[in-house]
Amino acid sequence: MHKNPKTPEELAEELLGRRFDDLDREDREVLNRIATGSIVGPNADELAALHATRADRLADRVAAVGGSWGFIIAFGVVLFGWMLLNSTLLQAIGIKPFDAYPYIFLNLMLSMLAAIQAPVIMMSQNRQADKDRITARHDYEVNLRTQLEIIRLHRRFDHLMEYLEARRSAEDGEEC
Repeated sequence: MHKNPKTPEELAEELLGRRFDDLDREDREVLNRIATGSIVGPNADELAALHATRADRLADRVAAVGGSWGFIIAFGVVLFGWMLLNSTLLQAIGIKPFDAYPYIFLNLMLSMLAAIQAPVIMMSQNRQADKDRITARHDYEVNLRTQLEIIRLHRRFDHLMEYLEARRSAEDGEEC
């Protein structure tokens, strides 16, 4: 019967019809995993967590908070409170508002917040893009591994059919 290839080099020749050294890194990794019988590597979230620095985790938290409805509602309440305080409440008790209309100090604070928040959110988006690339690589590996296993099973089935045909032919020859 057919000998099952055990090394990645044999798998590359049999399944892909190419030399192992001619394959790209991801294809070689897939063949190594098939040869060793190991499962697919860690997923994107696990890899990102392994390589995340304190600044990366902080950027993710800031992006998560800054991009939530809770933040938008709370920030709206703060803005409304600021305007209410500096428009009517302080004047009603006889105190000169510290940031009267057109709220120049508020504008400065909002500009500074945007100047800090935007790059932090971009850092988080870059990390998400890295996770997406890892996920795409993982998906590619799973798909390639599945295709290679199907090819492998198909060839085994073909060999089995050839063997059964040969046996049937031999038995038919004995009957005559």
